[in-house]
Amino acid sequence: MEDSNFFKEEIQSMPRIGDKAPDFEALTTKGKIKLSDFAKDKWIILFSHPADFTPVCTTEMSGFATRKNEFDALNTELLGLSIDSIHAHLGWVQNVRENTGVYFDFPIIADLDMKVSKLYGMLQPNESETAAVRAVFLIDPEKKIRLIMYYPLNVGRNMDEIIRALEALQTSDEHKVAMPLDWKKGDKVIVPPPKTLDALNERLEDDSIQKVTWYLAKKEI
Repeated sequence: MEDSNFFKEEIQSMPRIGDKAPDFEALTTKGKIKLSDFAKDKWIILFSHPADFTPVCTTEMSGFATRKNEFDALNTELLGLSIDSIHAHLGWVQNVRENTGVYFDFPIIADLDMKVSKLYGMLQPNESETAAVRAVFLIDPEKKIRLIMYYPLNVGRNMDEIIRALEALQTSDEHKVAMPLDWKKGDKVIVPPPKTLDALNERLEDDSIQKVTWYLAKKEI
């Protein structure tokens, strides 16, 4: 009963979209890091995997590694995590590099005490009490959580969707627009709907945007 209550408290304190990302200090494969020490102009993708030396996790970490240049171009730092020791992390990184040529050149948190996993709700007892689920947190330069994805232990993530969502958030922030279903870079974006009658009339007379109806209009950027 006590364990059940403990996990309920942890779940209730899980960070949500719009929350300030909880700060922490942790040992990683790149040395000690503190979330608040990341560059002020950088986005961060914090993601967890259940365990080192496991098949699905190896494909996922390889996916992040092989597309790191794309994340670099999007001004985004990668930060992995699992409930394994630093020695297990280093051994796994080297094993994958020797066997596939893929190098995990980003910090991976050794979260043996589960401190960060609990802080971010990565431990979900109905799935596992000792392995982190596949969580993804997109954190903006203000250290605010902008998007959260959760996957079960047996289903790998979609790297295209992670990059698409990151590009959508960055584009929305820059141009003050919204994204329609299945939006991808280069597609038209949604213009915010008018909030006054004057703005509505201006919208109806504006030929520079594609109007589906007065409250749904798109434009190219």
